[in-house]
Amino acid sequence: MDIPFDNTVVSIETSRLIIRPFTEVDLGDFFEYASVPGVGEMAGWPHHTSIETTRTRLQTYMENKDVFAMHCKADDKAIGSLGLHESWINEEKGYQHLKTKDVSFVLSKAYWGQGLMPEAVQAVIDYGFTIMGLDAITIAHFVSNPQSKRVVEKCGFKFLSTGTYYAKLLDKHFDELRYILLKEE
Repeated sequence: MDIPFDNTVVSIETSRLIIRPFTEVDLGDFFEYASVPGVGEMAGWPHHTSIETTRTRLQTYMENKDVFAMHCKADDKAIGSLGLHESWINEEKGYQHLKTKDVSFVLSKAYWGQGLMPEAVQAVIDYGFTIMGLDAITIAHFVSNPQSKRVVEKCGFKFLSTGTYYAKLLDKHFDELRYILLKEE
C-alpha cells in the first residue's frame, strides 16, 4: 500500500552526503551529471542534451516532492538523485497490505566506485523504516546494470522477481530484477 510522501521537510545526513530536496540552485550540478552519456540511460532516461531539459526535470522533481538531491559535502555540489516512489509491489498478490516505497537512484559518473550510493540508499532505508513507518522497501535495476546490482546487494535487499520496465523517455523495454527489504529483517 502506498503512503503519501513529501520530501520538502526532509534532510538526511551521512558522513559524506546531505540528502535533501532539489532546489533551483542545483540546476548546474544536475546538468553536469545528467548530460554525461550512459548515466541517465542506466536509469531509463536519455542523457540531457540541453540545460532546458534539465530545468524541466528539476521542476518535475520539485513539484512531485519525491526525489532528493544527493549533495556531496566535500565538493559542495549535487552529485546525484534518489527517489521514493510508489512501489511496483503494490500489484503483487500477498504484498498489498504492506506500507511500501520504491527507491530509485542516479549518481554522477565522476563519483562511481566510491561507496556513496550504498551510503545514501542505506540512509534512506533507515529513514523509511524509522521515520516513515514503512513495512518494506523495494528496488529494481536493469539486468544490464551491474553497478546498481552491487548497490542493491550491499544494502541487503533480497531478490524477489524479474519484470519488464518500459522506459517511456527512451521508448524501450528493459528486463529488470526486482528486490525487497522487509523491516522485520
